[in-house]
Amino acid sequence: MHPSPSSPTPQAADAVVIGAGPVGLFQVFQLGLQGIAAHLVDALPHVGGQCAELYPDKPIYDIPGIPVCTGQGLVELLQRQIAPFAPTLHLGQQVHALAAQADGRILLTTTAGTALLARSVFIAAGVGAFVPRAIKAEGVEALAPGQLLYHPDAATATRAATGKRVVVHGGDEAAVQAALDCVDAAAQVLLLHRRDAFQAAPAPLAQLQALREAGRIQVVIGQITGVETAPDGTLQALALLDPQGQPQRQPLDLLLAYLGISPRLGPIADWGLAMDRKQLAVDTATFATSVPGIYAVGDINTYPGKRKLILCGFHEATLAAFAEAERQAGHKLPLEYTTSSERLQARLGVAPAR
Repeated sequence: MHPSPSSPTPQAADAVVIGAGPVGLFQVFQLGLQGIAAHLVDALPHVGGQCAELYPDKPIYDIPGIPVCTGQGLVELLQRQIAPFAPTLHLGQQVHALAAQADGRILLTTTAGTALLARSVFIAAGVGAFVPRAIKAEGVEALAPGQLLYHPDAATATRAATGKRVVVHGGDEAAVQAALDCVDAAAQVLLLHRRDAFQAAPAPLAQLQALREAGRIQVVIGQITGVETAPDGTLQALALLDPQGQPQRQPLDLLLAYLGISPRLGPIADWGLAMDRKQLAVDTATFATSVPGIYAVGDINTYPGKRKLILCGFHEATLAAFAEAERQAGHKLPLEYTTSSERLQARLGVAPAR
């Protein structure tokens, strides 16, 4: 498989890590120690994967040396750890095609049109790509980019909302927080949900109530049935069905959707890799898949004795990075320690102890 004349020119990459959860982030770190620069791809618009999206505030007790931390806390620590290696991030996009090339490299293309030609690929996709649940209503898929955002982070949402009439769609803490984040920047903020009940911590719920009483946030109860656009395609209004079954029209400029996420194995099953019950089969000495240069770490892989723990994923990422470094070098490499190796310390940007 080679890119067609209309395809984007691929960027050369030492390694591409698919999945920016804890194991994917640690894979970037271990590759960095081996002198292998990484590109990091994730379907979500931010790093952290399942940890950041599903249990950011829940405690984790089984990370070595960290008696307790939250999911989000772990992600932040891992981001600090990989900072010296400055991975190139490709967020909010999913790898939809992957093919080995005649020269041994792997060509990847994403849903955003990014093309990467990599010496190695590390699949750390957990149980699949976490994809935001889409709004299923007539006309939604045809909206122009920037008019509908799924699960944007606070900075992106606030920037997009500036001066606009914003509808935040959802009923969980992410939706409530987005409405709170946008209230000072937007011309108008409406929080749309199927019922007047929201799942969030007491503090944001109290803020929401205070802003409702002050008239700064309006709560609208209903379900989206369609969208209304201008002749140039600009979003103008939502078609809603209220609790009494009556159609309503809600003008807006920007729609922010927080409807949760769901994991999907997606195109991984079509990449020609050996699989066992929707998981990638690997060699436990290297965590290589059936295709040379492609590795699988974390919950996406399977082997006898497999345990789906973050700790185990960290171990797998370490061995995979060593295996790829030795594959590229063509010989076995000596074991070095961050406590004493000047080369590793230089890569980390730290001065050795005197």
